[in-house]
Amino acid sequence: MVRVFAGFFVTKRIQEAVERLQAQSESFIRGKWVEPQNFHMTFQFIGDVEQGRLVDILKSLQEASQRLKPVRVKYKGIGVFPSLDRARVLWIGVSEGHRQLIEVAKTIVRFNRQAGIKDEGKPFHPHVTVCRIKEFEKKSLREFLRQHEGTNFGEDLVDRVALVKSSLTSVGPIYTVIEEFYFHE
Repeated sequence: MVRVFAGFFVTKRIQEAVERLQAQSESFIRGKWVEPQNFHMTFQFIGDVEQGRLVDILKSLQEASQRLKPVRVKYKGIGVFPSLDRARVLWIGVSEGHRQLIEVAKTIVRFNRQAGIKDEGKPFHPHVTVCRIKEFEKKSLREFLRQHEGTNFGEDLVDRVALVKSSLTSVGPIYTVIEEFYFHE
């Protein structure tokens, strides 16, 4: 079995911004910050699949990518999942390109469904995870989110989808791109 997802690795331009967020929040957020090489958007978490199914997934991602156009995005604001009371993930959001990214994810899910890959059923929310939160101080976190709701974190061109193998280790996940497909220009 191989654990995989369909996603896009963001450029490292947001790295400095994430380092600032980490420094500003060290007194009230304790958690595992994502390494810069692992900043990504997950269009579809696929999960554990048999090695033989990877060919089907690769074919469906290739077909989907031929129907997609590159999307210019602007990263803006921060938030938490699932809620402020139970914050477990700190993320950077997407302002410009948000709606188009939702369509990208829907297209990928639709093609994977045709290949027999089940969908998690969760709605896609364009974001880049920057920290897995273990403990936090709620009042300070609420203020931190408010302070950064209008903060710009840079731009990107989302122009491809990768099938990524995710190996979970004691020091964090290791992501390996199996193959990536560029969107149709």
